[in-house]
Amino acid sequence: MKKVLVMLGFMLLSACSQLQQMSSYNVTEADLEQLLQQKVPELTRQATVAGIPLKLNVDSMKVQIGPDNSDVVRVNTAASAALSLFGLSYPATMQLQVEGVPYYDGTEKAIYLRSVKLLDSSIEASGYRGSLKPVTNELLQLVNGYLANNPVYRLDTANPTVKLLTSVPVNMAVQQGRISFMPGKN
Repeated sequence: MKKVLVMLGFMLLSACSQLQQMSSYNVTEADLEQLLQQKVPELTRQATVAGIPLKLNVDSMKVQIGPDNSDVVRVNTAASAALSLFGLSYPATMQLQVEGVPYYDGTEKAIYLRSVKLLDSSIEASGYRGSLKPVTNELLQLVNGYLANNPVYRLDTANPTVKLLTSVPVNMAVQQGRISFMPGKN
């Protein structure tokens, strides 16, 4: 009888441990960066900035979740561009730093960035090095246009933990270095 009670106790402890594991799910900076690196080849855009046509290629992206204990995600982007002016093409490199508030769309099981702000921008082209402040609004429209339709992360519902967690209402919290999902209340 003692053995049966001890065995039931161990089974109960094991079940509680598994339930605790399933009660939350975290998306880390590394997870976001890995997904964004897979999307980098798709991020080639033809655009017009300040009336100048350019072909923009995103080279790399670095992600910070909850920097300075905030509730935002910051993305640092390095891009190369070919500016077309007077029939000639000029190579340029750009650095953009944007931040936005993560938003969880429960129907798509995806995280989007909303309220995106351009924090910093710079360009280096044909001997010119400076800020992109004169074209900030146009760049921000390009970034917002992309982020409005493309999630920065999609939860993998093939993962049993994620599938169980997303079958109930979910609360999302931004913490330094990660986004956490926990079962919520109706």
